[in-house]
Amino acid sequence: MNMIRVNDVLTVGHQPSISEVRSLAGHGFAGMINARPDGEETSQPGNAAEREAAGQADVSYTFIPLTMPTITEADVRAFQAAMADAGGPVFAHCKTGMRAVTLYVLGEALDGRMSSVDIAALGLKLGLDLSAASRWFEAHRQLRPDVKGFFDPRTGSVQYVVSDPDTRKCAIIDPVLDFDEKSGATTTRNADAILAYVAESGLTVEWILDTHPHADHLSAAQYLKEKTGAPTAIGAPVTDVQRLWRGIYNWPELRVDGSQWDRLFSDGDTFKVGSIAARVMFSPGHTLASITYVIGNAAFVHDTVFMPDSGTARADFPGGGARILWKSIQGILELPDETRLFTGHDYQPGGREPKWESTVGEQKRANAHLAGLDEDGFAGLRVARDRTLPMPKLILHALQVNIQAGRLPEPEANGMRYLKFPLDALQGAAW
Repeated sequence: MNMIRVNDVLTVGHQPSISEVRSLAGHGFAGMINARPDGEETSQPGNAAEREAAGQADVSYTFIPLTMPTITEADVRAFQAAMADAGGPVFAHCKTGMRAVTLYVLGEALDGRMSSVDIAALGLKLGLDLSAASRWFEAHRQLRPDVKGFFDPRTGSVQYVVSDPDTRKCAIIDPVLDFDEKSGATTTRNADAILAYVAESGLTVEWILDTHPHADHLSAAQYLKEKTGAPTAIGAPVTDVQRLWRGIYNWPELRVDGSQWDRLFSDGDTFKVGSIAARVMFSPGHTLASITYVIGNAAFVHDTVFMPDSGTARADFPGGGARILWKSIQGILELPDETRLFTGHDYQPGGREPKWESTVGEQKRANAHLAGLDEDGFAGLRVARDRTLPMPKLILHALQVNIQAGRLPEPEANGMRYLKFPLDALQGAAW
């Protein structure tokens, strides 16, 4: 097996055979990282076969498929986590080992332990051309805004802190309030992790933003407002969602004027995160109130497009529609090709590590539900796929909280809070 020893913990190499994967423990490795997407060559074993062989060898296995042009910070952080979790030496591979060692040096650079000069020197020592890694790092340093993603594995949701590196001001987007539907328990672990990052980074929260009233998790917007004093905001069509769900919940006293938020954004509205200009694009289809936040060269596209290997969001919720979603996506794809797109969910196809960042150009080229399709083709695909999907398990729990900007129901006489759960209100029963 062709191996390049980077240090005592990491060795990278070419594509191994299945028999070589099974021999990794015998070579002293505790973990394996596969950075190669399936289908690059017909001869490669592929993720599923490598995962099985690593399991047979009692070696931890992590799948971080990528190409050099599409590396994101999430990939780099996943690589670091896999190395830390292995509990011993790690073998990482792609086709040649280049992408694997690139992930390593970028992690060192992002954490301040290596410079571009250091990257070049290590490449010379290993006999590898790491100039692409140096270019990625230098380009990354110029990006505005800074974006930190927080992945919630329970709901597949991605929350964001979007900050201006010059003013140290930030916005929090789509925060999750933890909820266990089996016990009815709530907690603020996700939101508190965001607050800890804000404090550690010396940031000041200017905005708490939701892209739409979510159906798969409870919003932590109200909790974060209480903790930071920052204003909450959402798109103005939330009032239509409130009217829709007021009927479903038989909730005549619900205020349907959007006054639960501090600001309702209209299409084209502008604001700032620190010194960085931001604007609002309406992008309905997943829900009738969905909006996209374009902040600097980053767009937060919620549930419109997912990562290219996952396609697009469903469009069968009340007020949604496949053709409406298509038009919204086309508006997003009219942004410059280099615009960074940050999605609201990731469902980790093939068991890969979570991803949430792509570009407009990448989505045009490779999105599984968009590339090569016109509106009719997309609508047919989307409608057929949506017919196979059950309703999100938290939709009836979440909407009554989220159409109130994350406010939980008021305590009753016994001090307990109660969610109201309508029966037979929606189509799409699991049976």
